[in-house]
Amino acid sequence: MSDQVTEVNDVEALVTEIGRLRAHVAQLEQHIQQLDQLAHQDTLISLPNRRGFMRELERLVDRAARYGHRSAMLFVDLDGLKMINDTFGHGAGDEALIQVADLLSRGVRRSDVVARIGGDEFGILIENADQTSAHDTANRLADLICDCEFSHDGDSLPLSVAIGVAMIDGEDTPAQVMARADEEMYRRKAAA
Repeated sequence: MSDQVTEVNDVEALVTEIGRLRAHVAQLEQHIQQLDQLAHQDTLISLPNRRGFMRELERLVDRAARYGHRSAMLFVDLDGLKMINDTFGHGAGDEALIQVADLLSRGVRRSDVVARIGGDEFGILIENADQTSAHDTANRLADLICDCEFSHDGDSLPLSVAIGVAMIDGEDTPAQVMARADEEMYRRKAAA
């Protein structure tokens, strides 16, 4: 009879321990999810950072290779951020970055990816886009930012961007796509 009591107690202890371990695993999974978000999210703007962007770009390259899907990358460089930082302080520069991020995000489809990939650089991934629609989107976004009225402490500050476009091919690596978009951005900046 005492052996049965011991077995029941052991089963209860085991069930209790399993419950405790499940709760601990759930906490660890939540912590991992938070760390993953921190690793792939920009700290100033609620957009993916360069690492998160490269993960999405790799996904699009894979889709292009596997299914032949046409997509594009836009490389966006904010003009004049150094002048804003030097003249009005980094708080004004941060406000400009936040406004540009908001304009870019609102200017594309919800399914597209907008990320901050560097100090004053953004990347945009546009799925199901041909070259004409990608360039149309780039021109529309450049006009949207140029037409916005950004002011800091009563001073009106003009914002503009240069945007390079690269089509994503299944033969590409993510680095090749980014390099082509970056080169195109510099060509547009030099022509302006």
